[in-house]
Amino acid sequence: MLSPALAATLGPMRAPFLLLVPVVTGLGWAAAAYDGVATAPLYLVLASLGALAAHVSVNALNEYEDFRSGLDLITRRTPFSGGTGTLPAHPERAHYALAVGIVGLLIVVAIGAWLIRERGPGLLPLGLLGILLIVSYTRWLTRSPALCLLAPGIAFGPLMVLGTYFALTGRYAWTPAVASLLPLFLVSNLLLMNQFPDQDADRQAGRHHLLLAAGPAVGVRVYGAFLAAAFTMLPAAVIAGTLPPATLLALLTTPLAVRIYRGLARHHADVESLLPFMGQNVLLTLLTPLLLIGGR
Repeated sequence: MLSPALAATLGPMRAPFLLLVPVVTGLGWAAAAYDGVATAPLYLVLASLGALAAHVSVNALNEYEDFRSGLDLITRRTPFSGGTGTLPAHPERAHYALAVGIVGLLIVVAIGAWLIRERGPGLLPLGLLGILLIVSYTRWLTRSPALCLLAPGIAFGPLMVLGTYFALTGRYAWTPAVASLLPLFLVSNLLLMNQFPDQDADRQAGRHHLLLAAGPAVGVRVYGAFLAAAFTMLPAAVIAGTLPPATLLALLTTPLAVRIYRGLARHHADVESLLPFMGQNVLLTLLTPLLLIGGR
């Protein structure tokens, strides 16, 4: 059990959600290893630290913006949605959250600049897009149904996986590009599902994501379509020779994915009944890429 002071310090960073970073950077490392590139530990560590700083930054800025807009004061918090509740409980920490977000962003810029110098300017477009997503997500992207849906998956998929691969190899390739599609779909789905309990509060705060624009039924169908895309791209990539056959190990989570989809379809309007499936969705998002790494 964390002390209240430590919990208030770590709260804006959303520390429990940072586990996703080593998983997706691990995909970039696994793709490089499969392509026969010897791992340079320093570059892997720096790429991982940059990705971690990016996640901390966007989390802290999101906490700050949601507190500033009043969203955190009206949302119903769950273990997976609605923010951490740190700033409503400790409003004096608002500027601390903003500082954490800015410092995290500066770390991203510093690490990115060093990697660009060492590995080449090909990393610059990914870095610029990543910075744009960090600073614009809460205030602007959450008001666009398509961008709000895809931005998390793009960040944790192509940006982090390809960025890690480029940091290790100095080039791009099809292996990490295809592997990055798995977190693209799963992470987008993770954020999509976590929006179901927050719809009323998000509407009052001026957000305009997919559920508010098109309705929960469409959200359920999009979630199912993204799951189908995630789990069909793997055998397609193996057949095409882009990924090795052992990566089909990731399909072991298919029954879990089906269970979660059915739970969402049945309980999307009942938060209490939906909560177990939201937890399973987190497990699915972490475990499936880990199995893909294991099959490199």
